[in-house]
Amino acid sequence: MTKTSGSVVPVFKLYGETAAWPTPDLIHCESIPERSKPHDWEIKPHRHADLVQLLYVQSGSAELLVEDQLVVVEQAALQVVPALSVHGFRFSEDICGHVLSLAQPLVDQLSSVLEQTPLARAACYPVGGQKHYLDALFETITSEYSQPALGRDLMLQSLISALLVWVARREQAVTHAENLLPDRGREHLQRFHRLLEAHYREHRSIEHYAGELGISAAHLNALCRRLAGQSALQIINQRLLLEAKRCLVYSAMTVNQVSDSLGFSEPAYFSRFFKRSTGVTPKVFRLQR
Repeated sequence: MTKTSGSVVPVFKLYGETAAWPTPDLIHCESIPERSKPHDWEIKPHRHADLVQLLYVQSGSAELLVEDQLVVVEQAALQVVPALSVHGFRFSEDICGHVLSLAQPLVDQLSSVLEQTPLARAACYPVGGQKHYLDALFETITSEYSQPALGRDLMLQSLISALLVWVARREQAVTHAENLLPDRGREHLQRFHRLLEAHYREHRSIEHYAGELGISAAHLNALCRRLAGQSALQIINQRLLLEAKRCLVYSAMTVNQVSDSLGFSEPAYFSRFFKRSTGVTPKVFRLQR
């Protein structure tokens, strides 16, 4: 997915729609496939003037670009997209999840009661062990949204308030964890990302990167998990996978050439790595795009 600096970014009510808000509600709820399938599973960079969106990826994979920060999601996660944030998404065809759009006045109202503004900054929160809770919450929101019933508006606001509390607690937990760590830890993680960017094609070990940083492999893994929510190996593999996807989508290289360019010893090994991460072979992935 390409970044958008220097280009004109369209402003939409909902993606691809410049007409008025489609319902009298201050809420719009739909599934990710409903919104993305008509656009070949890609939502190109755009922004909303007065909407906040919560994108819940339940399963499948997604590339989420928000304000030039690209996150590759392979497990359940909730992405916060504040109003006016430039964002674009690309999804796998087996994607499952929801898009909840909230008008800014409603967000302001609920945030004032909470005395916190959890939807003011872009963030992607892994769901982990709370997936069952979020699945049930979004399913109930969708059910209430789709059919009129007594107390519908009150119920929707209550459910969305519960969701905002969940986001606020996750934001608080992340901030607390970051504040507990010395600045040195964040510096190590930043240096690790710079080293990885320079050498990911060389398939260097975690021990090698840790040695370059002057720390142990266990320390590097702990920093990655606490600051990035992933192990060092997951970060390395996601960087390789992202580049592989870019090559397959945006270049004319053969699968063997992509394998060679990314430093894999054999194309068969590359294909196994790619399928293990995405569920499909490189060839099938390219044909799906």
